[in-house]
Amino acid sequence: MPKLVTPVGAVCAMFALNGGLFGVWASRIPAFTAEFALTPGTLGLLLLCLAGGAILSFPVAGRLSDRMGAAALTKGLAPLYVTALCLLAVAPNVPLLAAALALYGALYGALYGAMDVAMNSWGAEVEQARQRHLMSRFHALYSLGAGLGAATGYAAVSLGIAPGLHFLGVGGAATALAWVFARVPWASARAAADEGPRFAIPRGPLLIVGLVALAAAVGEGAMADWSAVFLADVTGTSDALAALGYACFSVAMVVTRLSGPALIATLGPARTAQLSGGFAAAGAALIVWSEGLPVALLGFGLLGAGYATIMPLAFSRAAAGAGRAQGRAIASVATLGYGGMLLGPPLIGALAELVGLRHAFLLLAGLSLLIVLLSNSLQPDRSAGPDPAPGRNAS
Repeated sequence: MPKLVTPVGAVCAMFALNGGLFGVWASRIPAFTAEFALTPGTLGLLLLCLAGGAILSFPVAGRLSDRMGAAALTKGLAPLYVTALCLLAVAPNVPLLAAALALYGALYGALYGAMDVAMNSWGAEVEQARQRHLMSRFHALYSLGAGLGAATGYAAVSLGIAPGLHFLGVGGAATALAWVFARVPWASARAAADEGPRFAIPRGPLLIVGLVALAAAVGEGAMADWSAVFLADVTGTSDALAALGYACFSVAMVVTRLSGPALIATLGPARTAQLSGGFAAAGAALIVWSEGLPVALLGFGLLGAGYATIMPLAFSRAAAGAGRAQGRAIASVATLGYGGMLLGPPLIGALAELVGLRHAFLLLAGLSLLIVLLSNSLQPDRSAGPDPAPGRNAS
C-alpha cells in the first residue's frame, strides 16, 4: 500500500472514483425508468438535465481549479459526489427527479468539471513533474472504474438492493478508498482571480485541439448508445450478443489507454494521434460494410483503440504551456469534448432517419479522418508559458 500512495496513485484513484460512481448511476437507470414509468423521450430529457448541468459548470470548475489548486479541489469535492448521487434515489416524482438530475449534473460538473477538469489538471501537473506521458493511463482508470461501477449495479439488482442503499454503500466505500490513495501532499500552482476569460471556450490553437477532442467524443458518445442497436438492427445479431459491441469497444479502449504512455513516448503525441485517427477510421469503415458479427466486432475494437488516446492527449496539450491557468485551458477543451459526447447519439439518430443506421456510421469515419488531418495540433507548444517546475512535486 505505501508504494501506491503516490501522486500517480492518487490521480489514478480519483479517475477510478469518478468513473466508478458514474457507472453506479448508469447501471440503475432502468430502475428509475421503471419506477417513474418514463418514456424514452422523457428519459432523454432527464438525462439532458444531467448533462446540461455538467457542461454549464465547466467554466466555474476551471476557474476554481486554478484559484484553489487542482489537487485540493479534486479531493475536497469528492465527498459531494456521493451526496449528489443519493439525491437521485430520494426523488419522489419526475419534476423533482429532474431537479435532482440537474443538481447532480452541476455537482457532477463540479466533478466532471471540477473533478474532471481538476483531476485532469492534477494529472497534467503529475505528468509534467514526472516528465512522463501518464494522462492516457489515468483515463484508463476512469474507464475501468466505470465498468466496475456498472458491475456493482448488476450485483445490486440481483440481490434486490434499492438504488439509494446501493448508491450510499458503494459510493461511500469507493470515496473512502479513493481518499486513502489521495492523501499525498501536492502543491498546485494557482492563478489570480481575474486571470483569463470567464467562459470555458477554447481560443487560438486550443480551438483546433478542442475540435480534435470533439471528433473523438462524438464517436465515444455514439458507441455507448448505438453499438448494440446497430448490431441488432443492421447485422441481425441477438440482443444478448449485441452487447458485445460496446464491450469490445470498451476493452480495446482500456487496453490501449494502459499502453498509451509507452506508445506516446515512442511515437510522440502528433504521430500517435495520426495513427489513432487512422485506426478509428478503419474501424468505422469495417462496421459500415460488415455483414456479420465478427467483422463488426473487429470494427468496434479498432474504434475503441483509435479513440483511446485522443482525449488524454487533448487534455495534456491544453495543459502544456498554460502556466497557472491550466484549469481554464482544460475546461475549454472539455467543453467541446464532452459536448461531443452529447451530440454523438442524436447526430447518429438524425442521420439514421435520413440515410439509414448503417450509413449514419460513416460520420464516425469522416470525423476520424479529421483527427488525422488535425493531429499536429496535439504536439505540445511550450512557448506559451512555463510548465510547473519539474521535480517540485515529484515525490
